[in-house]
Amino acid sequence: QVQLVESGGGLVQAGGSLRLSCAASGRTLSSYDMGWFRQAPGKEREFVARIRWSTGSTVYAASVKGRFTISRDNAKNTVYLQMNSLEPEDTAVYYCAGRSSVDLGFPYWGQGTQVTVSS
Repeated sequence: QVQLVESGGGLVQAGGSLRLSCAASGRTLSSYDMGWFRQAPGKEREFVARIRWSTGSTVYAASVKGRFTISRDNAKNTVYLQMNSLEPEDTAVYYCAGRSSVDLGFPYWGQGTQVTVSS
């Protein structure tokens, strides 16, 4: 089992920045993919970014590419989402998720952290 705890959300003005953190416990993540997803009010949860822990390779949603950066810290077993040039449309609950190399989908989820961007 992997436990994930997000932090770093908050209220920020448009154009500002936030960094989200996701601390993992229970397993080392060397064979995992870690992702960030978000869900805005009245909308379905959507993919934001993913990082393959072993190689550091990343994938981004088109809506955040060039503005958001996903990274990981091996020593801290933590994954980050640096969000720059935030827009009101980025307002959502952000979730960290994890999957091993044998999982279908992402079975491990954090509780979510609220990000609100004011115009």
